[in-house]
Amino acid sequence: MAAAIFVVIVLAAASSGAIFKPGAWYENLRKPGWTPPNWAFPVVWSILYVMIGYAGWLVWTTVGWSLPMAFWALQMVVNALWSFFFFGQRRMGLALIDVAVLWLSVALFILTAWPVAPIASLLFVPYLAWVTAAATLNYSVRRLNPGA
Repeated sequence: MAAAIFVVIVLAAASSGAIFKPGAWYENLRKPGWTPPNWAFPVVWSILYVMIGYAGWLVWTTVGWSLPMAFWALQMVVNALWSFFFFGQRRMGLALIDVAVLWLSVALFILTAWPVAPIASLLFVPYLAWVTAAATLNYSVRRLNPGA
């Protein structure tokens, strides 16, 4: 039952990206040359969401509601909000603040989950790397498009 709940939570967060899509506005923005191709985003996020859900489930089944789970829940909320801020509201500055909170909550999950579920922490390392790249991309796109 717990595994099903984690699947539902992760799917709910992931649905934000399906609801608030890049569209023509994003396509017309100036982007740095190192921007990943459009096809990479759903592929990478799909893999990451599986890892995020499994990591949360591992911690939950080990220690239940705890500090790592609080950071897991926080990262799910701010993860879902990013697409709303960036694509839905076209508020790149607000999205940048959101992704900074996301980065911090992911890092804090890694640190606090390590003592109770090291594998869960390791599952979040690629997520932290991707969020770092996403934050850098968010910053770069905002800088390249000051009036957007």
